[in-house]
Amino acid sequence: MIDFRYHLVSIVAIFLALAVGIVLGTTLLQEPAIELARRTSDELTNANNDLRSELDTLRGREAGNDAFVTASTPEMVANALTGQRVLLVEAPGASSTVREAAQQTLTEAGAEIAGRVTFTDKFLDPKGTGVVDGLVSQLKPANMMFPVTSTAWDRAATLLAATYVTNDQAQAGTPNATTADVTGAFETGGLLSTEGEPAKRSTLAVMIAPERPYDGETAETQAGALASLADGFDIGSKGTVLAGAVPLTASPGDVISVVRDDGDISKRVSTVDTLDMPMGRVATVYALREQLDGRAGQYGIGKGASLIAPAVTTATPSPTTQSGS
Repeated sequence: MIDFRYHLVSIVAIFLALAVGIVLGTTLLQEPAIELARRTSDELTNANNDLRSELDTLRGREAGNDAFVTASTPEMVANALTGQRVLLVEAPGASSTVREAAQQTLTEAGAEIAGRVTFTDKFLDPKGTGVVDGLVSQLKPANMMFPVTSTAWDRAATLLAATYVTNDQAQAGTPNATTADVTGAFETGGLLSTEGEPAKRSTLAVMIAPERPYDGETAETQAGALASLADGFDIGSKGTVLAGAVPLTASPGDVISVVRDDGDISKRVSTVDTLDMPMGRVATVYALREQLDGRAGQYGIGKGASLIAPAVTTATPSPTTQSGS
């Protein structure tokens, strides 16, 4: 009869064998697993180093290109806008650095900068359209009519365009007597602020888009309001360019995309989505020149852009009385 000690020794032997098998199995599997992980890590490190090197190279090329364009800009835009008075229209959230760089390029092109009109978040607030509409009704000249389908921002754009821009070269630099109270009323209402002498009307306008697309539930409505402004200024002047930086991701709050997606507005208003780059500021000048010829285009590197920049045209623009573009 097998006694208890035999059973105990058998059980111990079994567990000992299992333990030895586990140790041996783990040891045998460990080396290939470690080697595979090491090779994978090395490959990822090398790939990351290669990408970093490519990025550094691209950054160097971009910096060199920007430096070249910046140095060449005065010659590239010389006299392109001589005789034209340009209004800067700044959207809420626009970059002052980008705007100042754009203003310098416009000046190098021979344009006279009339000043700046900066809109506030309150102007774009959908809850405040009643205030905007009330001011428009109170301040508009008797002969100013609006389409039945126009929005509060469409009507405001028409009134503000009559105040700040003109398509008549002879009226450039003069205020519109019939809209003399508009600036004061809109400033008092907290809807905009001004700098310089924007009421002495301009022949062209550049709207600086927000640095980042609007977000939230009202983003698309806010972007649409700015599109209405750009369209209104274009119709009331010799031309308007909406310029900003291409967003990293598509967004319904991107005003440049809203303009490009609108078949009617995009026929009149030009857009440039590289204003934060030297080539984009040159493109903006060329786009204004194109507007003087009654044409519009969508320029840059983002969705909806047809070319990086307009074709270069003759240096000295001819005065025109054409309405809008």
